[in-house]
Amino acid sequence: MAAAAAAGAWVLVLSLWGSVVGGQNITAQIGEPLVLNCRGAPRKPPQQLEWKLNTGRTEAWKVLSPQGSPWDSVARVLPNGSLLLPAVGIQDEGTFRCRAMNRRGKETKSNYRVRVYKIPEKPEIVDPASELTVGDPSKVGTCVSEGSYPAGTLSWHLNGKPLIPDGKGVLVREETRRHPESGLFTLQSELIVTLAQGAAAGPTFFCSFSPGLPRHPALNTALIQPVVRSGRTPGSESVPLEVQLLMEPEGGVVPQGGTVTLTCEAPAQPSSQIHWIKDGIPLPLPSSPVLLIPEVGPQDEGTYSCVATHPSQGTKESPAVNIILETEEEGRAAGSVGGSGLGTLALALGILGGLGLAALLIGAILWRKRHHRGEERKASENQEEEEERAELNQSEDPEAAESSAGGP
Repeated sequence: MAAAAAAGAWVLVLSLWGSVVGGQNITAQIGEPLVLNCRGAPRKPPQQLEWKLNTGRTEAWKVLSPQGSPWDSVARVLPNGSLLLPAVGIQDEGTFRCRAMNRRGKETKSNYRVRVYKIPEKPEIVDPASELTVGDPSKVGTCVSEGSYPAGTLSWHLNGKPLIPDGKGVLVREETRRHPESGLFTLQSELIVTLAQGAAAGPTFFCSFSPGLPRHPALNTALIQPVVRSGRTPGSESVPLEVQLLMEPEGGVVPQGGTVTLTCEAPAQPSSQIHWIKDGIPLPLPSSPVLLIPEVGPQDEGTYSCVATHPSQGTKESPAVNIILETEEEGRAAGSVGGSGLGTLALALGILGGLGLAALLIGAILWRKRHHRGEERKASENQEEEEERAELNQSEDPEAAESSAGGP
């Protein structure tokens, strides 16, 4: 009577918790009970059977039998020989085997591969766009699904048709996180679209979650219908992203221990993200339009370029420049060239100084000649005046003699 009562109680439990399954590949929903049938086992004690489990909870095979005690709250053998897992968890995924012998001595083996799943609630679109602009990259929204296992996938639809990301008109940014305790997944998918001219006036978007296991109808978000605004007028289109790389000193030949400054110029700054590349390998540096290389050494020689990434204009790489370490021969050659230049400058200054001195001497000589001529001219003029005075005096003397002879 006690055995019959126990069996009746188990039948009642099974009718409430779930149904008995018997197959090779089993899928069970997380948190729900699971019963695995041991084929060939006698329905009533005494029974000769043994269950072996290899799951995420075990490091080796775990053995359970009707005569043994239950495995905590994880699993137990029912009176009919079946194995009950009261609440399946992610750690219960694995292999379950049962070996039973009936009363006639025939042995039967059962082998199950158990996988678990969790269907999340309907996904939601966070921060849905109220309007979109034709020709401009516009964020439609972020689709979020929480509490799935396996992770599953999110997809976007426009006017009922799937949107295929192409990196241009349709851009999707996805992120998957797993909860450290529950092991369940959270998915995020951000949709950015660039509507072309002539696009539908009232586009309808929605996001869909597809479980990874088992086959289950997709879960869709509510519809969103942003308003479409006309695009930019002709002539107001954005300037294509052009990137230039400036280097100081020019030419890229640097003495050892010197400093090199590389400046990446992009018209779309500061919105652009600037990253640096050396010899084709990205440098692990934060985004910055300036790359300063102090105390240049042999390890700094190479080919450098910068890459500018703009949210709406894509990615563009600058022309490359080379940094070359100056050798000792080049330094001496540069010094000799500088010495010859200084000699030429000194020679030119000497010639100019000589010419200036000659000009001063010639001027002095000409001045002395002119001064001497002036003095000679003055002397001749004075002599002529004295001769004229002498002649006048001679003419006056006879007249005075005649007048004195004719007197009383």
